Amino acid sequence: MKVLESHDLKPEDLLNFSFKASFDPQAPLDSELDPFLQSLEAYAGAWMPEVIHGKRWRKYSRAAVFKGLEECRNENSASIWLYREKWPALDMLLRLWFSPLPTRLNFRSSVQPLSVFADAEQCGQLVDMVRTWASHYPVTHAVASSLAEDQLSGAPNFGRDTDTSIRDGFDRIYEVSWLNVFGPKLVESIGRERVLSTPAHRVEELPHGAVLLVTWPVAADFASDEARQAQARAHAHLRPDLDYDILLRTLRERSAILAPVEPRFPPHLESLLTRVVDRVRISERQRMIAELNAWRPPEPDEWLPASAALPSDVKDVDFVRQQYDDLAEGLVALLHTDVPSVFEASPESLMDVDAHFWCEDFLRNRRPGVIDEHLMPAVGAYLGRVLVKHLGGEWIPRKKLEEAQVRVGNRVWLPFLRAHRYTRSRQALLDFSLTEFFRAVRLHRS
Repeated sequence: MKVLESHDLKPEDLLNFSFKASFDPQAPLDSELDPFLQSLEAYAGAWMPEVIHGKRWRKYSRAAVFKGLEECRNENSASIWLYREKWPALDMLLRLWFSPLPTRLNFRSSVQPLSVFADAEQCGQLVDMVRTWASHYPVTHAVASSLAEDQLSGAPNFGRDTDTSIRDGFDRIYEVSWLNVFGPKLVESIGRERVLSTPAHRVEELPHGAVLLVTWPVAADFASDEARQAQARAHAHLRPDLDYDILLRTLRERSAILAPVEPRFPPHLESLLTRVVDRVRISERQRMIAELNAWRPPEPDEWLPASAALPSDVKDVDFVRQQYDDLAEGLVALLHTDVPSVFEASPESLMDVDAHFWCEDFLRNRRPGVIDEHLMPAVGAYLGRVLVKHLGGEWIPRKKLEEAQVRVGNRVWLPFLRAHRYTRSRQALLDFSLTEFFRAVRLHRS
């Protein structure tokens, strides 16, 4: 069963939503979860789940939810995932914890793109769903926020180590998100009257002692200056020890980081750089676009005039050329699963290799000795193979790999020297890309 996942869509911001509560362990599970599912069906609208996945894939229905939870239940918990088959994308988890542990209902979802919540009515439906859930289940905390905002704020740890974050949870106002439900314990620690008098778009006291707070009518509009002012006012009210102006300055800095930047990449590198941008965190995309707009790779200089070519200094030229071919096969063996185009030894495969190495941060945690002894020779030989295959190049073998040349037109090119520079760092993968090298050879082959 094919479901739509985030990587199927153009990378962009999404709405993260989580809801943590307890439930009645004495009640039959189907009757206890019915209000939860009924509200989901009533209010989700455009992002309503269509598929569930427990041990099996099933079309969404309440019966399928209960069947999936039953199949996945172990001694302490049960969980299922919920998805959609078409736009917008949904990644949703429902997990239940049973006695002897404290009974808990944990729900989290991501809806992509965030623009689904650019409509005030859709946002209001989400708020109504949360309010309905919180009216039935004693809620400890709920929050809905942009993924980019979460990344910039440090949610959910907010500077704490993971163990501390898990132990303490949202035990104080670290951040005020677009939608918040503060549990009764937190409300009492702040002061119920203070919480209920928070200046915000919507503040509502809920059963079981929790309080619902929504800072702004439209979730997707969170980075506008008006929404930032509302967010800062609410935060400063709930945390009188914090200064409104400082909070607002921080929020405005976040908005500036997220402000759209139009890509202006060199045409021949546009595809590669777009793939690079698509792999960075959503909160870092605009900064990366701006940096790549200003960046230009150095002109490849790993070449000599054909008249200055170093003559071959090996006894058996054909044998050494076969060795180069064997080295190139090493790169094919390494990457063929993740980069199937390496089988083709095409110009497009060079761009795929560049993108894969950068996006996977391939050089990180690999010992320099391994890179120099294995990866660099494989990359250089593969690069030379593409020059021979597609530009009519001819290997001029040398005993020292970095002196080996490929003659193309009136120049000889040094693919192993290029590979050595290429494999120095993640930035070097762009500065000395295989894509840019091939372009330069093709440009000067006549």
